[in-house]
Amino acid sequence: MQSIISSEIFVITLVAGVYLAALWLYRKTKLALLHPLLVSIPALVAVMSVIGIPYESFQQGSRMINFLLGPSVVALGYVLVEYMKSNAVSIMTSIFVGSLVGIVSVICIARWMGADHVLIATLEPKSVTTPIAMGVAEKAGGIPAIAAVIVIVVGIFGGIVGPFVLNKLNIDSKIARGLSLGAAAHGLGTARAMELGALEGAISGLAIGLMGVMTAILVPVVEWVMSLF
Repeated sequence: MQSIISSEIFVITLVAGVYLAALWLYRKTKLALLHPLLVSIPALVAVMSVIGIPYESFQQGSRMINFLLGPSVVALGYVLVEYMKSNAVSIMTSIFVGSLVGIVSVICIARWMGADHVLIATLEPKSVTTPIAMGVAEKAGGIPAIAAVIVIVVGIFGGIVGPFVLNKLNIDSKIARGLSLGAAAHGLGTARAMELGALEGAISGLAIGLMGVMTAILVPVVEWVMSLF
């Protein structure tokens, strides 16, 4: 029995089933606090505890899902290659500023609160998608596993609060809304952007990939500059 519940097929089916159930609940209630990830994560933890699936077995069984995280980021941005060519300057400027502000602000706040280098390095890639954030955090001397958790929390917060903030600031541009959600809240922000409209979702998907590349480039540069002060 243990070999069955720890198998890759069972784990993937469990993850997909729990997520689809959480998605149905979210669409039924339309409550932001019942976002599929907010519901599915504790639900999966509860199910794993009840039926006795060790975390190591779950991690091994869900390796296909982890593998698909990378290609999914590329797929989101691929459809907008032509759009990127005609608006490259404005988009890259927005991504550069968003990445720089995100990195510098978290370093300053973390230092002010007395965090050590390991925690700061873990927090720096908070606004990029999970596989990229884990790689950046590891190279910077942080803890990839904690970085993944932080990324999820930031994404959920951005997906819930982002549209409200954009509405309050009277930002009506679909491109600006999509870029901001993708740059600040990665995949979860993109999921929310897709609910706002097709263009917002597509632009947000493009922002994920660009934000990941920009953050990977800027993190070591910003760390070096800030070490001088």
